[in-house]
Amino acid sequence: MPPASRATVESTALAKFDDRPRGLFGRVRASMEKWTVKLGGPDMEARLARLIAPQNEYGVDPFGLDLEFAKAAMAPALWLYKNYFRVETHGIEKVPDGRVLLISNHSGQLPLDGAMIGCAMICEAEPPRVARAMLEKWAPTLPFVAPFFARMGQVVGTPENCRRLLAAGETITVFPEGVRGLNKTYDKSYQLQEFGLGFMRLALETGTPIVPVAVVGAEEQSPALVDLKAAAKMFGLPALPLTPTLIPFPMPVKYHLHFGAPMRFSGNPDDEDAELERKVREVKQAIQAMVDAGRVSRKSIFF
Repeated sequence: MPPASRATVESTALAKFDDRPRGLFGRVRASMEKWTVKLGGPDMEARLARLIAPQNEYGVDPFGLDLEFAKAAMAPALWLYKNYFRVETHGIEKVPDGRVLLISNHSGQLPLDGAMIGCAMICEAEPPRVARAMLEKWAPTLPFVAPFFARMGQVVGTPENCRRLLAAGETITVFPEGVRGLNKTYDKSYQLQEFGLGFMRLALETGTPIVPVAVVGAEEQSPALVDLKAAAKMFGLPALPLTPTLIPFPMPVKYHLHFGAPMRFSGNPDDEDAELERKVREVKQAIQAMVDAGRVSRKSIFF
């Protein structure tokens, strides 16, 4: 976007941020926005004003992102980021401007690692941006979840959705392990599970750089002793982990997010799986190395 155009969008966004809606829900939203700004620190309002969502001919995000809603609704996640998980980022300045794929390990029973990466990209990345997490296809089937995720900018992880977002210059977060990583039991902690190949096909097709991201801390937030697969199947869930607290309530572990140097790949997106697997293995090994180094360098699980 040309500088003048970007400045116009940013000034308009700031004006909208200051134009609080009226009524009960408006007052609630305004209070939540103020909480977001307070949690984020002195430059948070300016950072929020710089967020830009792609718009279609009707002036709305084609995937349903509502920036004004997101600024308010992110307050609880930002509280977790700042006060509960006390997230530390390492190397976030390596994330390049423009379209990018953030490829991360996944764990913790609840997808809070994705929320923490999203907060980091708004609070600490330059420029600040909304990181669109690619959701599992079953997630929107949960009651009330689909519209909330859509308004927060999250999108069902189909190739076409990801392709359109990358074409618009978006930042996409992908967890190639999927539920295999999210719901693994504690005996497999910090062992990366099988990666899907889809993100590599899209990176090759669109010429998008890949930034490996290692999350250290999420494995310990809700360690699963066993996965009740039969019960999960009965309820139509991908997994039903049993934790020490019986439910996956997260403990106040300390998160570390490690961002690696961008990785760029060339080749044909329609190559045989064996060739794509070789490239995917490079990304997986980079993340595993950062995970291992991050575990060694941290002083404590909780502090």
